[in-house]
Amino acid sequence: MKLPKFNLSRRGQITALILAGLFVGIGCYFAYTLRAHSYLGNDSSACVNCHIMAPYYASWQHSSHGRDATCNDCHVPNGSVMAKYAFKATDGVGHMLAFITHQDKDVIMAKDGSAEVIMDNCIRCHTQLNQEGVKTGRIDFMATKRGEGMACWDCHRNVPHGKNSKASTPGAIIPYPESPAPEWLNKALK
Repeated sequence: MKLPKFNLSRRGQITALILAGLFVGIGCYFAYTLRAHSYLGNDSSACVNCHIMAPYYASWQHSSHGRDATCNDCHVPNGSVMAKYAFKATDGVGHMLAFITHQDKDVIMAKDGSAEVIMDNCIRCHTQLNQEGVKTGRIDFMATKRGEGMACWDCHRNVPHGKNSKASTPGAIIPYPESPAPEWLNKALK
């Protein structure tokens, strides 16, 4: 199959180049203002880029998990790098779409795909305790869906986030990142 040829004039080529440059430039600026680069790392403060996550971040900071586990340790697959970033991308886009379309709930509940990852990570970190102490770690999330046992959070409901809502931590000091937008743009938008 041959690709069609576009015979653009010199002026058309320059216009196309300028439009492509603007498109790429605006896209890069958009990614920069959204701090897209922060999601590539493992720093839990990246989660606070979305203000809806503030109470979850604040309650996690003050929990036992806040000392030893990052958000990614619990909420992202830890088996392979490809699985980790594929999950982060699809989950992140889902969160973004929910926020943009105002479908975000006061209390965020994990969907089955996320719940499975979370439970797998509970079991991964607490294997010795679950298999030697209480012998509950021999069940996976899909078994709980079939009614063959309970999920970790059936007993540990408030670990590590406590009872959360948008208003549950009104006095918490949340380290919101500073705006990456230039000061002149922030003033113009006010």
